[in-house]
Amino acid sequence: MRVHDWFLTAAERGNPATVIDSRHGDGTAWSTGNAVRPLVHGSAYFADLLARVRELREGDLLFFTDWRGDPDERLDGPGTEVAEVFADAARRGVVVKGLLWRSHWDRLRFSSEENRNLGEVIEAAGGEYLRDMRVPPGGSHHQKLVVLRHRDDPRRDIAYVGGIDLCRTRRDDASHGGDPQAAPMAKVYGPRPPWHDVQVALQGPVVGDVEAVFRERWTDPKPLTRNPVHRLADLLRHDDTHADPLPPQSPDPPACGPHAVQLLRTYPQRRSRYAFAPEGEHSVARGYLKALRRARSLIYIEDQYLWSPQVAASFAEALRAHPELLMIGVLPLHPDQDGLIAGTPQVLGRQQALSVLKEAGGDRVAVYGIENHQGTPVYVHAKVCIVDDTWMTVGSDNFNRRSWTYDSELTCAILDGTRDPREPRDPGGHGDGARRQPRELRLALAREHLDRDDGDDDGLLDPRAFFDAYAAAAAALERWHAGGRRGPRPAGRLRLHEPGPLPPWTAALATPLYRMLCDPDGRPRAMRRADAY
Repeated sequence: MRVHDWFLTAAERGNPATVIDSRHGDGTAWSTGNAVRPLVHGSAYFADLLARVRELREGDLLFFTDWRGDPDERLDGPGTEVAEVFADAARRGVVVKGLLWRSHWDRLRFSSEENRNLGEVIEAAGGEYLRDMRVPPGGSHHQKLVVLRHRDDPRRDIAYVGGIDLCRTRRDDASHGGDPQAAPMAKVYGPRPPWHDVQVALQGPVVGDVEAVFRERWTDPKPLTRNPVHRLADLLRHDDTHADPLPPQSPDPPACGPHAVQLLRTYPQRRSRYAFAPEGEHSVARGYLKALRRARSLIYIEDQYLWSPQVAASFAEALRAHPELLMIGVLPLHPDQDGLIAGTPQVLGRQQALSVLKEAGGDRVAVYGIENHQGTPVYVHAKVCIVDDTWMTVGSDNFNRRSWTYDSELTCAILDGTRDPREPRDPGGHGDGARRQPRELRLALAREHLDRDDGDDDGLLDPRAFFDAYAAAAAALERWHAGGRRGPRPAGRLRLHEPGPLPPWTAALATPLYRMLCDPDGRPRAMRRADAY
């Protein structure tokens, strides 16, 4: 496999100020020799993280960033609250450093207080946290990473990257009964919302790359906030607003696996520039666009927010260019919040994006939601893309303009040097063939959605058969629901995502005024070709 056919070169990343590429020495914009392990569901990720943090000892490192962190969220039952687990590590002499998005008021259903409270517990134990508001107006720090480095045994170093925050509602499993510690959502998801999500555990040289992402943000010399009200409040509360120096970065961990990993990021262009991205960085968008140009057989995505017609147009170009290309999307069936202001723009934005895809691909595009066995919709929060079972991503970005232009994001693009022995031919026709891990992640997700046992991949390897298996399962479940749920429930959890026509008063919002005031993407600037290519 020619890695540079799929991954961005350093020049294609478009950000010469970052160390993320220059640190490799040979000029490559990725690392090789890694072991990547997908962790599907928050319960799997939290249990893995808990075990690894408890192993840390004096002089080891624990660095993390988060969009939201709830101090009382349990990683695995009573006594495993996030704040206490991280604080215990600090008390053992572990160097604990956290960057949390400062966020907006809790009364707007954001997480300002939770993020401050988590940091206060960590600081009281000897760690350090910073509430980082170095974003444009209306933007957020959306990266979710944890880095664990071991002073005496770098072979145990590990990093986690993906879509899962250290907060309430995330600790669900394959049964999708929901996290016992729930956060408010739209009523259709019930009092304990089911949650579907994915993280990856990374070992090998890529851990050094993830640490470098943290260090660039930590050492940014700009003030944490330019808001004078926030700065006064921090002064009165004696909050930490200046980052202490970090210990020198250790050499990267040794190679330990067959995976090449490229870290893709979004940083907006700000008036108060990032030292490590003075013109911003849009390698998330650029990375997708380069890979989509190679798509030939199947694009499979699971995503929280497919809102943007501009982002959907990138997939539409691939569908138009290759008449055999299929696309499946798994998205939330309903917005995360109720109401005209919170929910309606999401519905409108998604309809606009899906119409772009359907116009380009017709019946080669299928979009589904999922429900649990009780019939409650499952909120899809995963951010996964798999192209031709060859190239895959897991990260924090969604398929919208916020993630591609405005918020800070971190995503892992992954190539596996191991061919899948079950499929010797090349399903994409580009000479690279199906790779073991991208295919296995697609099949693992499919087995869950289709209610199949581990290893039951009959009819799922071939892209067209896979496409048809999803359609058949969703159709059977639709018939069962339409028939009053009489008789045994058919296997599978897929529901066809067909939002249908909007009421006239709602459709009337899809006007220039709506796009100015109620765009679900919020404040981001329009995408320009210079941003994305």
